[in-house]
Amino acid sequence: MQYLISVIDDGTGLADDEEQAAIDVFNAGLQSAGHWVFAGGLGGPDTGTTIDNRNGAGLITDGPFVETKEYLIGFWIIEAPDLDVALKLAAEGSRACNRKTEVRPFR
Repeated sequence: MQYLISVIDDGTGLADDEEQAAIDVFNAGLQSAGHWVFAGGLGGPDTGTTIDNRNGAGLITDGPFVETKEYLIGFWIIEAPDLDVALKLAAEGSRACNRKTEVRPFR
C-alpha cells in the first residue's frame, strides 16, 4: 500500500545543512529497504498560485490558499505493508527533517 508522508513546516524555512544530511540518510534508507516511491520539497506558501475554476469562475490568486502558520513544505510517497510501518517511517522522517509529519493512505 502507498502512503503520503507530508512534512509540515511552521515558518522555519528550508532545511539547514545538518537537516539536509539527515534527510539524505533517511532517503537512502527508504530506497535500500524498498519503501521509496517518490519525494519532493516544495516552495513556501508565498510561491504558490491558487486557481478556482469552479463554475467557470477562472479566479487566479497569487499566494497561499489559506492563511496559516503551518504549511506543507515537502513530502514522501512510500510503499509500506501496513499503517504501522508507515507511521514508524514517518516518525523517522520527522526526526530527520526536524519537522512534524502527517501520514495518509492513498485510496
